[in-house]
Amino acid sequence: MPVTDPTATGTTWSVRDGLATFDEPAVLLRNALDTVFTRWATEAGARQQSYPPLLRTEDLRSLDYFRNFPHLGSPVTRIRPDRLAGLAAAPPGAGALPAAELADATHMLPSAACYGCFLHLTGTSTDTPVLITTVAQCFRNEDHHDGLRRLWGFTMREIVCVGSAEAVRTHLDRHRERILAFGAALGLTLDRQPATDPFFEKDGTRSVMQLLAPVKEEYLHTDGTAVASTNNHRNFFGERRAIGHTGRPAFTGCVAFGLERWVHVLGDLFEGDLAAAHRAVLQAGERP
Repeated sequence: MPVTDPTATGTTWSVRDGLATFDEPAVLLRNALDTVFTRWATEAGARQQSYPPLLRTEDLRSLDYFRNFPHLGSPVTRIRPDRLAGLAAAPPGAGALPAAELADATHMLPSAACYGCFLHLTGTSTDTPVLITTVAQCFRNEDHHDGLRRLWGFTMREIVCVGSAEAVRTHLDRHRERILAFGAALGLTLDRQPATDPFFEKDGTRSVMQLLAPVKEEYLHTDGTAVASTNNHRNFFGERRAIGHTGRPAFTGCVAFGLERWVHVLGDLFEGDLAAAHRAVLQAGERP
């Protein structure tokens, strides 16, 4: 773990309450990693998009978010107008804002970058596969924090494919190979493992299908850190958000990269020398 004193020589990052602060070497390494993954997306034919930093709770309800991921949610709200004067009069160091002071939450911070993409595509249709890449600050209300391995707020780059089942499989297969090859070029040993995220209703037919063919696979460093994942949503988002492909609900899939987790594993591999890790990423990222 890098030193956490921000004035110390060689500082790279510090973490408090699941929130990370990066000094320049870590910033440069994270940016270099994102450049590599964005180039993969561009080479695959993806266009770059960005989405609002907040998601409406009513939209998330349509995706079973509060059935599957209620523990991860980070609601966003406002201070009630009738409570403003009382808060202004509170003494310094009063601590957290009581729930009674807050209005009902109508929006959430995203826990994955792709939600904004699928909400944006609602009601659209295409006859050819659509590829999109986006990056977002994401937030997951984890039950504990662990350095850069498990953060409350983190950066996620995703490459999304919308189209036929075959197009999605091809998309995911291509990037499975690239993730493993990139890791090997850096000297990382990544283990591909099925993930256990409860994406679909536990009693639904898709849940049964997930047991036969996992919808999510993670790429794990030797210390168990998942630095990337490939996700096959089948036609879930196509059905729920009326996203069409050739007259039927579209299939979707995405490849996701947790950028801070990559910084963690490379910091581990290069024993804290993030300048050397940066050079390695630049060199490995140039390979096809």
